[in-house]
Amino acid sequence: MNKKTVLITGSTSGIGLGIAKAFAEKGCNIIFNGLEHNGAEIAADVADKFSIQHLFFPANMLEPASLRDMVQQSIEKFGVIDILVNNAGIQYVAPIEDFPEEKWNNIIAINLSSAFHLTKAVWPYMKNQKFGRIINIASAHGLFASEYKSAYVAAKHGIVGFTKTAALEGAPFGITCNAICPGYVKTPLVQNQIRDQAIVHGLPENEVIEKVILKKQAIKDFVSIESIAALCLFLASDDASTLTGTALPIDGGWSAQ
Repeated sequence: MNKKTVLITGSTSGIGLGIAKAFAEKGCNIIFNGLEHNGAEIAADVADKFSIQHLFFPANMLEPASLRDMVQQSIEKFGVIDILVNNAGIQYVAPIEDFPEEKWNNIIAINLSSAFHLTKAVWPYMKNQKFGRIINIASAHGLFASEYKSAYVAAKHGIVGFTKTAALEGAPFGITCNAICPGYVKTPLVQNQIRDQAIVHGLPENEVIEKVILKKQAIKDFVSIESIAALCLFLASDDASTLTGTALPIDGGWSAQ
């Protein structure tokens, strides 16, 4: 893993930052991405802590040209992108009849289409070196549906399907592609969901966590960022060279029901 180059979208907060730290600890070069106002400082702090090389790009997932430019500039510095983690995502909760079209379009673009654009951009370089690891952070909602999340569920189901196609096309070239499907992780995104679900269901936030958010998980606890990062490390390793095209749940037993 040492000196591999990893591009992680949405990597200056939440799950993405946890994944970045895990790869940095292994000595990887990290390409950070995020829209936080202090994203460059967050990236630099991680790079300094683990003594790695890094780049930071505030590329917007809604802008395919910016994504292609991020890849090109990264290739110019590091020569190749060995591992791509498509993690960036947004959420919005509302009944279908009230769901704003702009929110639908943005969720599909950020949660699904950006993974396509970035995979397409890194693909020729991975093919050329006969090695690549693509990890898509999907969701338990890539396997199951919930009310009021039409766009999110559609996007996450789409990313699982895209993962399978990329796995088949990448197999002859040493490129694997897998999806991780977490249950609820206590990130800023989920904190916003708790607030939104409280409004939709007319419940206080503490009851929403118990009765709505974690209702379908057998283990009534949030999934840790560290466990998702550890799974990413395994999927990127040589030990996972024949593991491809999967959608791996890490969901507290949600998918067992």
